[in-house]
Amino acid sequence: MTLLVARIRILPAEADSDLEEVVRRLKSTNPNGIQMMAHAKEPIAFGLEGIVGDFLMEDQAGQMDRLEEFIKNTDGVGQFEVINISRQSVKMK
Repeated sequence: MTLLVARIRILPAEADSDLEEVVRRLKSTNPNGIQMMAHAKEPIAFGLEGIVGDFLMEDQAGQMDRLEEFIKNTDGVGQFEVINISRQSVKMK
């Protein structure tokens, strides 16, 4: 089955949210075979940072909905935005 990589920008719920703890939660809980492969901190504004994460999942119906629900219900996550979705074999910039 084809694997997809979803690149998602995650913004913290509070200015003082612990981003490393949010990443730990996202990596430790894998709903239905979805896993966080990589992440990087990204400056937002005025000293605030967000997370850009790459999530690996199978290309099947409902997987993106499951991923969005999982991220939305993770403690410390305020908002998120899907930046890109691609097959795993394609390199994203």
